[in-house]
Amino acid sequence: MSQVLQSFIGGQWIGQQGAQNLRSAINGATVFQTHAEAIDFGDAVHYARTVGLPNLLKLDFQERAQRLKALAKYLGEHKEQLYAISAHTGATRADSWVDIEGGAGTLFAYAGMGSNELPSGNLIHEGPAFPLGKKGGFAGTHILVPRGGIAVHINAFNFPIWGLLEKFAPSFLAGMPCIGKPASSTSYLTEAMVRLVEQSGILPPGALQLVIGSTGDLLDRLNGQDVVTFTGSADTAAMLRVHPNVVKHSIPFNAEADSLNCAILAPDVTPDDEEFDLFVKEVAREMTVKAGQKCTAIRRAIVPRQHLDAVAEKLKARLAKVVVGDPSVEGVKMGALASHSQQADVAERVALLRQSAELVFGGGVDFNPVGQGVEGGAFFQPTLLLCQKPLQTDSVHDVEAFGPVSTLMAYDGIDEALQLAARGQGSLVGTLVTKDPQIAARIIPVAAALHGRLHILDRESAVESTGHGSPLPPLKHGGPGRAGGGEELGGIRAVKHLMQRTALQGSPTMIAAVTGEYMRGAKLIETEVHPFRRYFEELQIGESLLTHRRTVGEADIVAFGGLSGDYFYMHFDEIAAKDSPFGKRIAHGYFVLSAAAGLFVSPAPGPVLANYGLDTLRFVKPVGIGDTIQARLTAKRKIDRNKKDANGVGQGVVAWDVEVTNQLGEVVASYDILTLVAKKG
Repeated sequence: MSQVLQSFIGGQWIGQQGAQNLRSAINGATVFQTHAEAIDFGDAVHYARTVGLPNLLKLDFQERAQRLKALAKYLGEHKEQLYAISAHTGATRADSWVDIEGGAGTLFAYAGMGSNELPSGNLIHEGPAFPLGKKGGFAGTHILVPRGGIAVHINAFNFPIWGLLEKFAPSFLAGMPCIGKPASSTSYLTEAMVRLVEQSGILPPGALQLVIGSTGDLLDRLNGQDVVTFTGSADTAAMLRVHPNVVKHSIPFNAEADSLNCAILAPDVTPDDEEFDLFVKEVAREMTVKAGQKCTAIRRAIVPRQHLDAVAEKLKARLAKVVVGDPSVEGVKMGALASHSQQADVAERVALLRQSAELVFGGGVDFNPVGQGVEGGAFFQPTLLLCQKPLQTDSVHDVEAFGPVSTLMAYDGIDEALQLAARGQGSLVGTLVTKDPQIAARIIPVAAALHGRLHILDRESAVESTGHGSPLPPLKHGGPGRAGGGEELGGIRAVKHLMQRTALQGSPTMIAAVTGEYMRGAKLIETEVHPFRRYFEELQIGESLLTHRRTVGEADIVAFGGLSGDYFYMHFDEIAAKDSPFGKRIAHGYFVLSAAAGLFVSPAPGPVLANYGLDTLRFVKPVGIGDTIQARLTAKRKIDRNKKDANGVGQGVVAWDVEVTNQLGEVVASYDILTLVAKKG
């Protein structure tokens, strides 16, 4: 008896009566059903706003990053439950790894980025701040704050877990409760994952809700503080983009749509080159991983005409070795399509493509998947087509068979290859296989205008390359035109996309108070206590020390040169230095840096544990023999990462603004130093 799936709405699991049958892609048996009960989307939205949002904003960026890390670990510990259910989608173990462990890995990645790149609190200062007046009393900057809304994520069938988690991770960091709606055909795997999330107790109530089935009037209940993201077909994206309520309230809408991605074999590569085999391997892999059901898969393989036959033969030989069938059978390398409707759709589109392209491999003739009961499954043979005149053929650039299908197409010259790539009308990703850096430098800037990501493959990168079809958390995922025009992932960029950017104007003191970050010109806090003697909790932004002075002598320059080995003529050659723009010998810039540290460092053991970085260094003016320098050290920014050292001592990060001036009050060096500072508790 099939299991009725449930939605997770308002903190409750909803659904008892079966509705739509969801069949196993392996044998066609009904394994799950969507639920028939209607969802009260008013309740879902109200719960997200009144429970989820306040709970998320009780946490700050750092605390939310810690929750993501804990959740990633929990899902990893329970992954085998998900692998067992994923088998019904037709996925092999390797396919499921991309979805299940790729999803958990994305949580880990965002946990790390959030911990390392985001501040304490719930405001990001997108500086630097800058003066807007001549007297220093009026300044401006930008801040990012939580939108105060909810995120609705509508996902495709091909990645039931990763598809939701790669959207959820940055939304959660940005302080937005999420309502996820997976495609029905594989929603049973998403439901299993959300049950694990709920059982873990790691997320605050209201952070994540799940919709099984239709979105009903959900989009009608959103407002301008909310966001909608969509992954799926370009046609559905276009329909949702003009939803009346989305348009009325200018609700941000991010679409990641299917695209006719290409791989180009550059003309410098011959059949004897390692890169030739890399190209063939990459096309074959993208045809067969997830049975070709990836929005990033290679649909168009663009090849120099003189190598077309050689590529076709090698691809045929590689595809012929791919065993298709029940993934539980040893030796099977490719499973089924995710559903029987998908199987029918791919067959229909291949038939359209074959009207203008010849069959090289596949087509279903004498195709027998391996395994018992697979005759009722949603299998489709890897199918390679060939188009001899792609510039004169529209269908190969317009029709996408979302399965293990790719079309070879010939080109004559690089300009023609670029024309063919552009016929995709906007793609998520393109691959260029070349040995020649000059060819890459010619092709990439042109292709970049219509591609969200470009992957250059040669024997050097192949050692570590994750491949054409693998979006990675630190890099943007999305593309222009047909690909939807959206952006996902891209590291902390994705978090910022989900926040409200606001320009801020005011006095330096007011801007420092709002941003939690000192800016020059703001009021200083000067006491008899050296700032380095303060524990993390005690230290206030703006606490400052003006050091004593030091006059730089020739002996300093000679000693530093001997110590560092830096005998650059500006420091030691009196005649050459006089002919330079400075007109005199000057001190090493790094001597000025070291001398400044000697002025402001408190040498005794104390709360400052270590100096682990230096940012924004600028040497503004030269320091000559006889000049006198002085430094001002000011606590600029504090980040509480809620971490402890090996001895159990809590610590935070403090960024210090350092300004080094000469006897005329002119700034000669400016920078930030980063230190680990112990907590008192």
